[in-house]
Amino acid sequence: MNPLRQFIAAVLCLMLSPLPALCAGSQTAGQISALIPSATRNAQPAKVKDDLSWNDLLKTEQKGRLRAGLTDGSILSLGSNSELRVVQHDSASQQTSLEVDFGKVRSKVVKITQPNGKFEMKTPNAVIGVIGTDFYVGYEANKTTVICYTGKVWVSPLGDAKVVKNSSQSSDSQIQVNAGQMVVISSEIPPAGFQPQSTPPDVQRASAEDTSVPDAVPAIHHAHLVRDIIIGVGVAAAGWAVAVTQLNTSTPAPRPPSCPNPQNPKCG
Repeated sequence: MNPLRQFIAAVLCLMLSPLPALCAGSQTAGQISALIPSATRNAQPAKVKDDLSWNDLLKTEQKGRLRAGLTDGSILSLGSNSELRVVQHDSASQQTSLEVDFGKVRSKVVKITQPNGKFEMKTPNAVIGVIGTDFYVGYEANKTTVICYTGKVWVSPLGDAKVVKNSSQSSDSQIQVNAGQMVVISSEIPPAGFQPQSTPPDVQRASAEDTSVPDAVPAIHHAHLVRDIIIGVGVAAAGWAVAVTQLNTSTPAPRPPSCPNPQNPKCG
């Protein structure tokens, strides 16, 4: 090949090679719709209406929560002390990949209709796949908890993690979790093993409350503000009453007697 052509080809390769990565990194995945501070996006303070892109990292602190809408209409709600990475979300092909490093996330997923579409969420020891459902995933202390509110989800353990079987459609590598059911995955298996179970009502209710994000930031209330105001008013009123009482009961200073005879030398 002509050396000039080789040089041009090399330059073009260098110029074009990073474009796919740049395009992928700038693809819009959704938007933050509500939050309770403190929450961050890529280590920066998050704000309502912030756009989400591929590989964005969302994180909430102890008092923070965050809700985001994906471009296909799915909704993600993060509880406090949670971290979620939006690895990929393509609404046209319905290809979604999310990673939960720790914390609690509720996902309301629109129905997958594309032939090769998928909605997949990973934790350090499990993979959760759905077709269209409402479900909760929590991860802490090497334990993944999956609760299905509606529809069904498929859960596969990773590495040496184990999962209880609770349906005839389960296999050694995958378990189906139906509406109202819960499964726990962990590499630390209890001595008695896991027992199949439906989700206790209080557990299901608590998981929903832990990932609930209001549309407006709740007002900050001081626990003793009302009490302090009442005490302050009472003290002021008591002080006023004491002052009035002292004023009314105090003895006036004696006035000099009137002098009937102004010419009397003793009258001054």
